[in-house]
Amino acid sequence: LVSHKHSDDGAYTMLRLVLSLMLCVTAMPSFAQTSDKEIDCGHQADVAAAIDEARLNRVAERKLPEELAKTATWPEKYNVLIPIFAPHFYEQKRGDLESQDIRGSTFEQCMSLQK
Repeated sequence: LVSHKHSDDGAYTMLRLVLSLMLCVTAMPSFAQTSDKEIDCGHQADVAAAIDEARLNRVAERKLPEELAKTATWPEKYNVLIPIFAPHFYEQKRGDLESQDIRGSTFEQCMSLQK
């Protein structure tokens, strides 16, 4: 695990997540279709929430893709987000994640980023 001097700086970690979301939106044109915006953002939020839940349940980061594949409710193409989103969650203490609405905040950020 990577340790940061600013691990308690929530703005820094949220900025990293927002930048990751922006990368996903621009790198995968099929995700950026305006007509499917809510569905797309919902799937991205589901992936983030599943990673968060796995982190809270002490699933090892290296086992994350196979564990999430067992219960995934999103289309397979969204699995590409797992290695992009996972470091954000695994760099934080589990206790810090418990009080956050990951699905809601990810959905909101995604909706604000897409055109």
